[in-house]
Amino acid sequence: MSKSTIGNIFKVTTWGESHGQAIGAVVEGVPAGITLNMETIQAFLDKRRPGQCQFATARQESDKVNIMSGVMDGITTGTPVSLVIMNEDHHSKDYSDLAEVYRPGHADFTYTKKYGIRDHRGGGRSSGRETAARVAAGAVAKAFLKTLGIRFTTFVKSIGSVSYHDCPDPDFIWQNDLYMADRAAYEEAKLLLTGIREEGDSLGGIIECRIEGVPAGIGEPVFDKLDARLAQAVFSIGAVKGFEVGEGFGAAMLKGSENNDPFITNGGITEKASNHAGGILGGISDGSPIVFRAAVKPTPSISKPQSTVTSSGEDTVLRIKGRHDPVIVPRAVPVVEAMAAITLADLYLEGLGANISNIEKIKGR
Repeated sequence: MSKSTIGNIFKVTTWGESHGQAIGAVVEGVPAGITLNMETIQAFLDKRRPGQCQFATARQESDKVNIMSGVMDGITTGTPVSLVIMNEDHHSKDYSDLAEVYRPGHADFTYTKKYGIRDHRGGGRSSGRETAARVAAGAVAKAFLKTLGIRFTTFVKSIGSVSYHDCPDPDFIWQNDLYMADRAAYEEAKLLLTGIREEGDSLGGIIECRIEGVPAGIGEPVFDKLDARLAQAVFSIGAVKGFEVGEGFGAAMLKGSENNDPFITNGGITEKASNHAGGILGGISDGSPIVFRAAVKPTPSISKPQSTVTSSGEDTVLRIKGRHDPVIVPRAVPVVEAMAAITLADLYLEGLGANISNIEKIKGR
């Protein structure tokens, strides 16, 4: 299987399967001299870890990360950073009755058609378990971007029909197990999910990511636009089915005079009076906060009876057993943030060669 690597300079390769011995990531292109330790990575990983929420899978994985290379005495050395997370609580027997059945909403059918074989034990590489490796790699990218003053605020904008009511409260986001942006929406979502779980069903939602401190000039025109690269990175997350920047689809219903962001001067600095564009113009960051949203589908593994077929072409009814999330949106929050960080780190490093003055600074060291 190819295409397990993303990035051109800041490259991330993930490896491993849901029910294998371990999963992990190799991160290349990490500049030397960045403060990085297992505690920093672990803190970010813990936000994705299963078993922490009443609405998350009961699979108990500590997701303890080990740094195998690229760091010495808490400082990156410039060599590839290798990260390993052991799988501890994989119950492969829970999937034994799925070996010959295609699960609706999963990659069972397409993997079989492409490779002639599939790992029915939780989906193998197509499992959401793979995203833990992305989050670990994303923590490395965030450590790099932190040195540049770049900050992330990522939260659950909505679950099902419940959306946040007020301006996001950054302090509340990580205080609730659904990672929602305000208390009223959180309480509503809990009630909704309780009923959905009793029905044996699931819900999806929307994640919003706001990135501040990104200077103007990040992104490559034409095919490697910043928004295009963000879309590719976020869409590579298996559960994501939609992506928009700024006003997004809402821009289609606005007039040009309503959607355009007027330019103003503020103390001699050129700024925008609004941010309908979501911080990106012509595929390049414009210095405003970058704002994008990702739509996450409902968890496909549900206990409700579903019509499907077997690999031999027989009609059947599937009732999925085991430990599954009635909603995966909250656990996808750090994954979305990780993919955004990896993309920004890569494009930031690519952009260093776009201006001769940057090259001359290296000459004058």
